[in-house]
Amino acid sequence: MSTSVPNSLFELDRELDLLVEEIQTQAEINGDNNVSSSLIEQFQEFCHAYNQKIDRIGRFILSLNARAVHCRHEAARLTDRARVAENKSDRTRKMVLYFLNSRGLKKVEGVETTLRMQKNSQDSVTITDETLVPLEYRNIEAKIPGLFWQQIHARLPETEKKMLNSYIRDSQPSPTAIKAAVAKDEKVPGADVQRGFHLRVE
Repeated sequence: MSTSVPNSLFELDRELDLLVEEIQTQAEINGDNNVSSSLIEQFQEFCHAYNQKIDRIGRFILSLNARAVHCRHEAARLTDRARVAENKSDRTRKMVLYFLNSRGLKKVEGVETTLRMQKNSQDSVTITDETLVPLEYRNIEAKIPGLFWQQIHARLPETEKKMLNSYIRDSQPSPTAIKAAVAKDEKVPGADVQRGFHLRVE
């Protein structure tokens, strides 16, 4: 097995990267307990080694962490750029509509494109002051603990229960609520609470 050292934190050891990727692919397809023994043995060779090989694993983990941080920052940056582009596009459209309206035109033609004023298929809403819009004319997005949801649900007539259920967009287990229940010696079906371990790279 090669023991070459990467020149940079961001240059992943290709051999280790491919090995972990193959193990992950098999685990996703076949389950964690059905990864081929040969792949596990190859990875264990890294773990049983010292010096450069251990350093390679450490650099690999650190570089993946750095990659995750970079990707999150890049996603936020691209989201901001998309928002700026959308805003510019919207402002430009409005300016062209103003130009057409002010001159009584329906369209202007270029060599490759035509800018045409066309009536919308439905009415649009413009919010002039969001703080003045009453609650009944708003969409509410909230994160509600399951226990509180059940208490509210139990007090509603059947029709309102169905209506409330139809508004649910997502429901995920709450680790905080599960740990609190287990701490009180309550059993939570489908969940297990254990004190595990984590790997620290120093």
